Amino acid sequence: MVGAAVVRDGRVLACRRTSPPAAAGRWELPGGKVEPGETPGAALVRELREELGVDVVVTGWLAGSAEIAGTHELTVALATVAVWTPYPLEHDRLRWLRAGELDDVDWLEPDRPFLAELRGVLAP
Repeated sequence: MVGAAVVRDGRVLACRRTSPPAAAGRWELPGGKVEPGETPGAALVRELREELGVDVVVTGWLAGSAEIAGTHELTVALATVAVWTPYPLEHDRLRWLRAGELDDVDWLEPDRPFLAELRGVLAP
């Protein structure tokens, strides 16, 4: 599994889930599964195109990984986009959060381990 910390102007994009019921209303970094034969970076580009209708450029990776339900492992990339207006195709709400606002939303557990490093990336 791959997630994207899409950063723009000192903020990161957070997306609110609508499903499954246990995750509905909670926030995540967008992303998804790596398909067979796909690199993590290519999977991230594909997933964000599907979820938000945008093309991203992976600029690096955050340290570590997080387990998801004992069956998957999440890694998170830093990514940027040049020009875009994200449209939530699989989420019901999007927010751009500054470092000091990261605790304002209820993140899904797999995304939480990346927030400390992300704060450092977003800090002025």
